Amino acid sequence: MGSPFSTGCHTGRVRLTLLCAALYLSACSPDTATAPREAADLLVRNGKVLTMDARNSEATAFVVRDQRIIAVGGNTLESTYDAAQTVDLGGRTVIPGFIDSHTHISGHPPRYIDLTRIGSIEAMLARVADKARALGPGEWITGYGWSEDELTEGRRPLRADLDAVAPDNPVVLTRAGGHSAVGNSLALQLAGIDATTPDPHGGIIERDDAGVLNGIIRERHDLLTNLVPEAAPADLRASLVGNLQALFAHGITSIVQAQDTIDYYPEWQHIYSEHRGDLPRAAVQLAYEGREQMQAFGRKTGDGDEHLRVGAIKIFVDGGFTGPAAYTSRPYKGEDEYRGKLNLAEAELQDLIRTAHEDGWQLGIHAIGDAAIDLTVSYLVSALSDFPRANHRHYLNHFTVMPRADTMQQMARFDIAITQQPNFTYTLEGRYVANLDGDRLETNNPLRTPMDHGIHLAISSDILPIGPMRGISAAVNRQGMSGRVFGAQEALSPMEALRGYTIQGAYLTFEEHIKGSIEPDKLADFVVLSRNPLTTPGEEIADIQVLETYLGGRRVYRAESQAAP
Repeated sequence: MGSPFSTGCHTGRVRLTLLCAALYLSACSPDTATAPREAADLLVRNGKVLTMDARNSEATAFVVRDQRIIAVGGNTLESTYDAAQTVDLGGRTVIPGFIDSHTHISGHPPRYIDLTRIGSIEAMLARVADKARALGPGEWITGYGWSEDELTEGRRPLRADLDAVAPDNPVVLTRAGGHSAVGNSLALQLAGIDATTPDPHGGIIERDDAGVLNGIIRERHDLLTNLVPEAAPADLRASLVGNLQALFAHGITSIVQAQDTIDYYPEWQHIYSEHRGDLPRAAVQLAYEGREQMQAFGRKTGDGDEHLRVGAIKIFVDGGFTGPAAYTSRPYKGEDEYRGKLNLAEAELQDLIRTAHEDGWQLGIHAIGDAAIDLTVSYLVSALSDFPRANHRHYLNHFTVMPRADTMQQMARFDIAITQQPNFTYTLEGRYVANLDGDRLETNNPLRTPMDHGIHLAISSDILPIGPMRGISAAVNRQGMSGRVFGAQEALSPMEALRGYTIQGAYLTFEEHIKGSIEPDKLADFVVLSRNPLTTPGEEIADIQVLETYLGGRRVYRAESQAAP
């Protein structure tokens, strides 16, 4: 009798039996392609995903459910998850949403003129004249955003310029950065300011060589702006919401609002309640208004949720270089004695820092000049030594002029962080060249040195300008508007700059566990870029475009040039 496998008929029966067994086992196995796939809201695939995790890992895909990332890996994730929506990146680069850890966003009343893109004094005056006609005589006209470094005339607008086009309206126009403003004659008159008025504490009223007011007030332009009738919050809501939503076009999904008041904080709550999930996540710094008032406010740093929370206490130690009034250890370039000013007495500053720290607040302190930084750090160290507190996360805003080495050593030892604006090296080049010299000019807005000392460094914009790619470009290239390179040794790598604008910023608001990187369990806030910043030539980084922005896995911005997915 032959082998049982000798006939074709019997062989066919055996093969059929084996095939049936294989199909049965396949159906029963949870690891096969026929296993049920896990439900998800969004699958992002086929991209270059720069996660910003602790290892700077890269991936090609990730999955989102209920506004959070649930898996990160390769394109094979699509065999595990059944997503309601899929985004095929086509090889494009994705990074976490930008976190601007120091910016200023506000609503604007009808009297306001946007001067952020004005290229000449002539164009500025045309807008003032138009506004004067629209409002009628006697109404205040305000504006913000001019910079002499970007005006074709190469100078600041002055009182006489404004008088020529709006003699019957009080006018005050604030320079970009907010440290100086120009007013016309009527505005100065209403403020009671004339040629004999002494400089106010912490500020300077400018005069020309003949002692005549030129209309410029440094730092204390509140002498004028405080006279402007206050708009009702309800009249500002629409523009505030619009200005917040405009941040998505820059890829910004989180901000730190760099100072508001406890009286205005309920307005932020109202807006974020009405537009929940439609605005960048925000932490609001607050002005310190005294121990009793802050206790009555009933909230502390960190109170809130993933959409809106209370931030640090904001303290202004000195001025800036648009004045200039930053408090430096040596006189300004070309000056015998002038080295800026403190905004409050040393004893008052020390008491404020100590009291707010003792009461459990985080502090976010404006300190620009090296003398201001040295002094501020000494008071922070004193408070932390007398009242130790783990994980306080106090930080300095700005850090423009390099302080002493021992100051930076103390900052590292006591975990005092920085949010730095490298974009200032670009936009404020003219102000630095005019007022600084030597090493303090070359190392303006230092990055590498504080990092090498072990100081936590985040990157932000302070709206000069607001786009993160300009700040990242300046951090990498250290170039001013003229193309001049300042202190190349202070430059960061593209990855370090990206981390400064993402995960490092999340740390400053105690939120690195929920945002700032593309990792499981974190909020699905991310940005699609036109190019990979890690491989783009340094001089082209500023030209990288934000193509899409997602908040909680939902697309909130798409560039007009993008085809619908």
